[in-house]
Amino acid sequence: MEQFDVVVIGMGPGGEHVAGTLAERGLRVLGVERELLGGECPYWGCIPTKMMIRAASALAEARRVEGIAGSVGHVVPDWASVARRIREEATDHWDDQAAVDRFVGKGGTFVRGTGRLVGPGRVDVDGTPYATARIVVATGSRPAVPPVDGLDAVEFWTNHEVVEAAELPRSLVVLGGGAIGCELAQVLGRFGVEVTVVESADHLLPMEEPRAGEILAEVLTAEGVTVRTGVSAHRVAPDDGGVAVHLQDATVVRAERLLVATGRRADPAAVGLDTVGVPADARTVPVDEHCRVTEGVWAVGDVTGQGAFTHVAMYQAGIVIRDVLGEPGPPAQYRALPRVTFTDPEVGA
Repeated sequence: MEQFDVVVIGMGPGGEHVAGTLAERGLRVLGVERELLGGECPYWGCIPTKMMIRAASALAEARRVEGIAGSVGHVVPDWASVARRIREEATDHWDDQAAVDRFVGKGGTFVRGTGRLVGPGRVDVDGTPYATARIVVATGSRPAVPPVDGLDAVEFWTNHEVVEAAELPRSLVVLGGGAIGCELAQVLGRFGVEVTVVESADHLLPMEEPRAGEILAEVLTAEGVTVRTGVSAHRVAPDDGGVAVHLQDATVVRAERLLVATGRRADPAAVGLDTVGVPADARTVPVDEHCRVTEGVWAVGDVTGQGAFTHVAMYQAGIVIRDVLGEPGPPAQYRALPRVTFTDPEVGA
């Protein structure tokens, strides 16, 4: 059984920072990732979606010139240029070799596969066992799929499929009016897609002040997006090559595509944290002020339930690095945690 000083399961931003820094400091580090090294942020989250938002904002600004600063010709959206930039400039066609080379260049060992704790000091990666004195879990989260009847029988998009889309649909229903749903709804609406947002709460952005969601709904409506709040989907069915979303108020919304943006969820049991005392049904991993799960095990990022944000994962990564190295530093505090929804207008808290 190969021995490492540290095994990091999940190489998103937080996990990569922990693994790379500890490798640079001379520890023997194994980084394990089942998808792409770098995680959601560079491939399906922060970076490509901000490119999409910037492009949509440019279209909106061009349309505002008339009557403010002069006159322009007809603005013609072109999603192909956005898709090309995402493929070629942001994600390298969803190839993480550069990130792998960067980590290995720091002295780390990388294994692509599904890592799982199988007891204290033991990790299994697709059948291959590893021994280690320290384990850091940074497995992030995945799109949460709501228990809507029929959803398992239709093809739907998450943020992955939207970001990877080479072409846009003519129409789209967005389930979920939170930050991700609203950002993507506005982007696609500005590119000419007929968009309907369905949010079960009384206002968009349920985590924010009600007035913020109300103002955003007014803006989206003025831009041509249909906003349905205070109603949820109870059934989804195929509909002539598209999808029909049956709402609880007996109305039906039809579109070519369905985007599910109803939040994200972590799965601690899937990574074997139940073998070190975490309840098997836990939705997140309880950690102390140094991000410790138990002796020799730490967790960072979405899986800790402190916010599905890259900056939280990076903040916690710094705490774990110090704790592993025995260096002094302040404990984790979350009383002033910033967040922003990158709609137009932006909503910050």
